[in-house]
Amino acid sequence: MNIHLILQMAADAMGDRQALTYDGRSLSYAELDQTARRVAAKIGGFERLGWLAENHPAMPASLFGAALAGKPFVPINYRLAADRIEALKTRIAPALLVGEDLAATDGIETISREQAIEGDLFEEDANPDPGVAIELFTSGTTGEPKSALLRHANLMAYILGSVEFMGAGEDEATLITVPPYHVAGIAAVLSSTYAGRRMVQLPAFTPASWIETARAENVTNVFLVPTMLQQIVEHAPDDLNLPSLRAISYGGGKMPLAVIERAMQLFPNCDFTNAYGLTETSSTICLLDADAHREARDSDDPLVRRRLASVGRALPTIEIAIRSEDGAECGPDEVGQVFARGDQIGGEYKGLGSQLDADGWFPTRDVGFLDSEGYLFLDGRADDVIVRGGENISPGEVEDVLLTHPAVSECAVVAVSDEQWGEAVGAVVICKDAPPHEEELQEHVRASLRSSRVPSKVLFVNELPYNETGKLLRRVLRDQIDSA
Repeated sequence: MNIHLILQMAADAMGDRQALTYDGRSLSYAELDQTARRVAAKIGGFERLGWLAENHPAMPASLFGAALAGKPFVPINYRLAADRIEALKTRIAPALLVGEDLAATDGIETISREQAIEGDLFEEDANPDPGVAIELFTSGTTGEPKSALLRHANLMAYILGSVEFMGAGEDEATLITVPPYHVAGIAAVLSSTYAGRRMVQLPAFTPASWIETARAENVTNVFLVPTMLQQIVEHAPDDLNLPSLRAISYGGGKMPLAVIERAMQLFPNCDFTNAYGLTETSSTICLLDADAHREARDSDDPLVRRRLASVGRALPTIEIAIRSEDGAECGPDEVGQVFARGDQIGGEYKGLGSQLDADGWFPTRDVGFLDSEGYLFLDGRADDVIVRGGENISPGEVEDVLLTHPAVSECAVVAVSDEQWGEAVGAVVICKDAPPHEEELQEHVRASLRSSRVPSKVLFVNELPYNETGKLLRRVLRDQIDSA
């Protein structure tokens, strides 16, 4: 199956229903399908359709139009430095690229967003290519970004396995704040279209613009990365009034426990959902649903309450396993590397091939554990593990303890150079008011964890470095703390 089928079904079954609104413009599902066919007509002999722009009505039309034409859709991060953008443009050639005021690049023909959605309709092929649907460049925070390939079969498995067709009411609207080059942005378009939920596009996020748009458009559903939700919590006015808002989903990074607890107080009538997934898994593979949020918040049992800091349990179509370094399966609460298996998982990179093992398991490169009820807790990336004299230390376990100190609002733990042990624990901390003495935080950690987990260095800062999709840039922090 081809993902254009999602839009075709929506146009056939609910063509008059509003599909999206943007800056005073609106399109029905029937009109969105026609617009996608105009985009498809322009792709011609190009091998890919690129996208280098903010959210816009032409984005979902381009996503579905590329699928109809049987060509991969390749969004590029428009926030990158000019030289990095040019390097990625070169990698996707020959391609038609949608964007504004783009520099010339060999093998790339550019058109504006408005040009993309004008003109003739595509002369439909009865059997569009069901191969690669999306090429997404990874964030590349530790090196050159890889090109992850998601096939139509992967994305259709995700949608059919997790979204109910026409499951949204006609009054429902989702506010899309995640950029087009993030897998969550792709998933938002596909799932909203299949459910029949109106998409409201917000080109650039600020807490004020998010609140204003959510109120003006009567938004009912939102997805946010943790840094966005934290900014909303911190900057929300005392008279915050969003009567239409019903559901808040979040994911894409670790959510501090204090932030989600405060958010649940700020939005008492909303259902909260934590969605965990990766680019390579076609978005969500685990979910902490609304009932689990409420149960964890209201429980006196510490083993249940801690689940508020988990990413929930695997989707019914997904299997999760935790393995030790020697490949053995870990028991409940035993920390190891997270593996996932299911039809929606691509696990494939251009030029590198499939990363699935012989049994179909994908190594997520995340570290974590499953509790006795199957709730998944993440401790960070395998690359972030601190190796102190041969002992592996997960940053997450130290961060969780630091966050229980009353003066700490945010923190991150990274490896620092150590002559004796090779690596040691370093902590970068944001405080609510005046910072405590370094020794006070060290003793706070020592009271809960082994001495090897105590930070040898503590650096107090005003903010932590995140990329535009909410991922913490630990490499930047390592450089900062080593040079402090």
